[in-house]
Amino acid sequence: MKKKLVATVLAGVMALSVAMTGCGSSSDTADGTFTPTKSIQWMCTSSAGGGSDIFTRMIGDIMTTNGMVNDQTIVVTNKTDGAGEVGRNEVAMMKKNPDYQLLTFNSGDLMPMVENTKNRSSNFRILAIMAVDKQLLFKGAGAKYDTFADVINAVENGEKVVIGGSKGDDIATYQALVAELGVSEDNLTYITYDSTGDAITAALGGHVEYVISKPAAASEYVTAGSLVPILAFSTERYTGDLADAPTLSEVGDYNDVEVPVWRGVAAPAAMSDAAVQYWSDTLKAVSETEQWKTEYIEANKLIEEYMDTAAATDYVTQYEADYLAKKGLQ
Repeated sequence: MKKKLVATVLAGVMALSVAMTGCGSSSDTADGTFTPTKSIQWMCTSSAGGGSDIFTRMIGDIMTTNGMVNDQTIVVTNKTDGAGEVGRNEVAMMKKNPDYQLLTFNSGDLMPMVENTKNRSSNFRILAIMAVDKQLLFKGAGAKYDTFADVINAVENGEKVVIGGSKGDDIATYQALVAELGVSEDNLTYITYDSTGDAITAALGGHVEYVISKPAAASEYVTAGSLVPILAFSTERYTGDLADAPTLSEVGDYNDVEVPVWRGVAAPAAMSDAAVQYWSDTLKAVSETEQWKTEYIEANKLIEEYMDTAAATDYVTQYEADYLAKKGLQ
């Protein structure tokens, strides 16, 4: 159920170019294989400390400590200019050393990209999908109300409540919540930050009352008592120290709201076939390590989900097409 759930809930993105998928590059070795012989660059279009950054650095750490990249260094660059579109476009257009460039690419990146730019999934090589994530709503330092039921009552009475969050999937989750509650965005207001980490910082500083976050980015603050989970964007409660947060259907006569987030890795369209296969296989090896399963998937309450380059490309292509159709952008 965990894997099929995502396909039915998520509304999708990306029109894939088969011709692009078949192109090779001069970095292929004579025998048609690829092994990195210099530093690998990894672009993350969210700020340090957010869910995407944690995802990126966890994979990089597993690759290097387990000798998966031929003893080469992985250099992570966080580029959030233009809500991440500058970094994504840079990777899409890259022609120099494309076999050595990786990109953290999630559904939360894809949604604003196809709405606001001409970039599509066909402008990248989709290497793998690694996991599926969900969100919760957390009470921050300046929150006036302790429970989400209290928040609903306040908003329905005309009071203004402020929620912070990242772009893409967090915005989609907020919009789904507002639609299900039937309240005005003027009262239940949303402020967009470059990353979940930035939104959490705002909540800790009392600049927003509540914050939408995935468990990975919020876990240390929950443990410290700085953030308190008050609503699970899921059809069932989380476990552990997130178990006290009810689903929306438990709060009142509402349907549960969830916008699952697939977390993947992409590359420049110019990456060679040999390198695509190498990175897809390497990411599969990462997904099979105990460190990935316990320190990332289990620790951060994600759904385990690996798709290789072929399956991930098909999935993302359909996701993009569905999303574009839903938004009337085709």
